[in-house]
Amino acid sequence: MPSEDAPPQDVHDLHLTDPAPPGDVVIDTTNESAEDGVNRCPKCGSTEIQLRVTTGQLICLFCRHEWAEAHIESLVSQEGDLRSLTGTTMASGASDIDADASMLTMKCSGCGAEVVVNTAEATSSRCHWCRHVLTVNEQVPNGSVPDAVLPFSITKEQAVEHVRTFAHKRRIFANRRFLAEFTPENVVGVYLPYMVIDGNVSADVEGRGEVQTRSYTRGSGDDEETVYDADVYRVDRHVDFTVDDLTLESSANRADMRAFVNTNNVINTILPFDTKSAVQWNANYLVGYTSERRDQDISALVPALEHQLLSIARSQVQGSIKKYDRGVRWEAERLTVHGTRWVSMYLPVWLYSYYEEKKGQPMVHYIAVNGRTGETMGSVAVSHGRLAVAALTAGTVLEAIAILILAAS
Repeated sequence: MPSEDAPPQDVHDLHLTDPAPPGDVVIDTTNESAEDGVNRCPKCGSTEIQLRVTTGQLICLFCRHEWAEAHIESLVSQEGDLRSLTGTTMASGASDIDADASMLTMKCSGCGAEVVVNTAEATSSRCHWCRHVLTVNEQVPNGSVPDAVLPFSITKEQAVEHVRTFAHKRRIFANRRFLAEFTPENVVGVYLPYMVIDGNVSADVEGRGEVQTRSYTRGSGDDEETVYDADVYRVDRHVDFTVDDLTLESSANRADMRAFVNTNNVINTILPFDTKSAVQWNANYLVGYTSERRDQDISALVPALEHQLLSIARSQVQGSIKKYDRGVRWEAERLTVHGTRWVSMYLPVWLYSYYEEKKGQPMVHYIAVNGRTGETMGSVAVSHGRLAVAALTAGTVLEAIAILILAAS
């Protein structure tokens, strides 16, 4: 019979967060090099600037001067390690979104014309008179301008090859229309909005752990069953830990994982990004690429953050519960977030999409390539007929192998 040592009391799931300080701490990450709304080459003053992927630096298309913005880590990191974090610290680009502040009127410093930029759709515009590129570098409090950007280091040609290779390996099961319409050259570079979070956290978990003492069988024939006896223990664990650059999607559409509508969940499979290489925001890094706008505030992301922190806490205690060979069932979890630091950041992804309509139901398939590492994952439109044939063929082959093995024995 199972024995019980210090039986667990009745407990309930509980998430605890330390009381917020009198006010949030905001770190100003505004790029002061473009206070007039125009990003200029520091050498010649031209506004014809774009990212050179092979070097990860900005290049002036007029004088060919190359440079890079400062790393965001040095701007937002404060004295002391992550264990000293308390309350909520946010970079200025992570401030709450103001839905009424999406339209900006910018005065071109080149010719004086006034240009309207809808920051809900774009973070830059070109003056229709003098062709100067006007960029939203001032971090207006509407969530449209992030603190940092992680530049692409994978070229389009490299991304096309990654997408082509991924689809080629799955061509046996792909439907014929997908194969006929597959055009990897249509891959698009996009910057996706994320919150990058540092945290100082404590967690407590409580539950029941079992150690097997013996096993034996009862009955015979069809009624035979195996019985396990185990000692049952109450298991309590406490862990203090920090998280460094945890990434959360800050776009509600991107965080929506309804697999019957699209396969954008593949974005999570190409993580992680080397966020320590991210640089201070400069809209010229986006020239030639598209981007999505953040539409979720920090408060909306706290539940997702707590969920991930609890997963980390469970992982942290795994090494201390190995003796419970029949496992541990956690029945209560308590999370205390002592402090967090939030940075709004654009991360680079090459994206290939394919629209499929099956029985009147629309479905969008994505193949995603990490714009820094080249890690690739995605889905293709599948022919169920081909899958069935492959399954039957595999079954026939396995059956033939089994017959040969039996014959050899």
